[in-house]
Amino acid sequence: HVQLVESGGGSVQPGGSLRLSCVASGFTYSRYCMGWFREAPGKVREGVASIDDDGRTSYADSVKGRFTISKANGKNTLSLQMNSLKPEDSGMYCCAAGFLYPGYDWLNMDEYNSWGQGTQVTVS
Repeated sequence: HVQLVESGGGSVQPGGSLRLSCVASGFTYSRYCMGWFREAPGKVREGVASIDDDGRTSYADSVKGRFTISKANGKNTLSLQMNSLKPEDSGMYCCAAGFLYPGYDWLNMDEYNSWGQGTQVTVS
């Protein structure tokens, strides 16, 4: 049973930075993908960034050049460094993990089997 626990959210002014972390436990995937998704009030949950077990990263166009996803300690800790934050970056950020297979779509939430509770980011 995979458990994901996020931290690092908070309130920041536009142009500021935050670093989110997600600690994973109970990992059993031989191949995996981990990602960050966000959801704002009245909006659909959207993919922000992902990283697979080979370290390959993907980003939503809206965050390219500003956000950096990384992993440390093998597959135990996932991070999201967010710079030059904008009000539209506000939302609940959730960490997710799933089994990696050829042709997976990192933006598809159905690809992920495990989700954290989320951490709130407010930019204003």
